[in-house]
Amino acid sequence: MFKTALAATAALVAAAPASIASPYLNIESNIGYSGTVYQGAIHEAHVGWEGSNEQASYYIQGGPAYLSPNSLDGEFEFSAKAGGAVAVSRKVSVYGELSMITGDKNGYGAKTGLKYSF
Repeated sequence: MFKTALAATAALVAAAPASIASPYLNIESNIGYSGTVYQGAIHEAHVGWEGSNEQASYYIQGGPAYLSPNSLDGEFEFSAKAGGAVAVSRKVSVYGELSMITGDKNGYGAKTGLKYSF
């Protein structure tokens, strides 16, 4: 699966539009607990691109993800995220993100929100 994740990352890099001018590397770990019981973790190493103008910002990123569930052997998968934000006013913006991860059953996620700056 690791080779598949690397190939998918290479495809993401090759497919990125030239207009997305700011590349970045994002290393992220998400660790979960239920009470005091460790449930597992996802460690991601993403290559991404971001851009913005006065009204909006956006990003796209993807790469290998190492899943280490509680008391099970870990495995590599591929994960990706895309999102952005749009200014509604000088102090208010709305944002959203779509995410996915491969696996025995592919997983998908979405989040949206409203941000008020003081």
